[in-house]
Amino acid sequence: MKKLTALIIAYFAATGAYACDICGGGLGNSYNGLLTNFNKRFVGVRYHFNQLYTQLDIHGNITALSNKEKYHTAEIWSAWNIHPKWRVMAIIPYSKIFKYNYGTTSEINKSGLGDINVSTYYNLLNTSNNSNHNVWLGIGVKLPTGEYRKEDLDTNSPNIYQLGTGSLDLIASASYDIRLDNMGLNTNLSYKWNTENSEKYRYGNKTTLNASLYYLHAFSEKSNIRPHAGIQYEYQTKDRTLGYILDQTGGYNLNLNVGAEATIHKLAVGVFYQSPLQQNISNHRTELIQKVGMHVTFTF
Repeated sequence: MKKLTALIIAYFAATGAYACDICGGGLGNSYNGLLTNFNKRFVGVRYHFNQLYTQLDIHGNITALSNKEKYHTAEIWSAWNIHPKWRVMAIIPYSKIFKYNYGTTSEINKSGLGDINVSTYYNLLNTSNNSNHNVWLGIGVKLPTGEYRKEDLDTNSPNIYQLGTGSLDLIASASYDIRLDNMGLNTNLSYKWNTENSEKYRYGNKTTLNASLYYLHAFSEKSNIRPHAGIQYEYQTKDRTLGYILDQTGGYNLNLNVGAEATIHKLAVGVFYQSPLQQNISNHRTELIQKVGMHVTFTF
């Protein structure tokens, strides 16, 4: 059960919600990272909420053209160890998006299935002498199962009011986890390569790096709690359409992530909160606000 908790912590320390990468602008809506050891299989339900401002003026202020967008996403996620060194994972998201315009004081919304992710991980290193070391390498694919609407594209604003990217995208990742007694450090590096969709639109490629510290407090052999905290850096290149680079896209952000995980027998529950420390997205015309999430996961 300690292994399951370590898995969930590694995920939420990376604020993983990669299955809905486009929801909330891509940046600030991170990948699920590479995960540490767990029991043979698990299945769970996750929910996360994030919000942001778009179409700010050149000084980052709200105007009549500005929008406030809110993203609610529920996901089913599951993973299986198919071999001592191999695991597979799938994430199926469903999202509802609200977009409020300050000038018209009107709100529109959409909901539906997002882009499904399927990933495979290989355990390159696993030692447990005086300290525990784990290295995982992963590769995955994001399927174009979420609806992409060309009609919702605005070249003066990030193309994020979408349920999916409409493209088949590839993800490469690596994770290193070290644990000494009750203290642990989890680090993740991920690169997402986006392809062009059928509407000739290509989202910018994204690099994500994060590191999180966690601490185990055990109540009994089968129940414990683990608080965790870390930082995350993301960089995304600019989008392209019809061969043109879209200036109001791409950028970087640095986030603070905090949360806690509790495990009781075969049940794990957790919450996390993410707040931007520094950001420059779409030349300061998009601003991340915050993100929160929770999950319930069963191992069997």
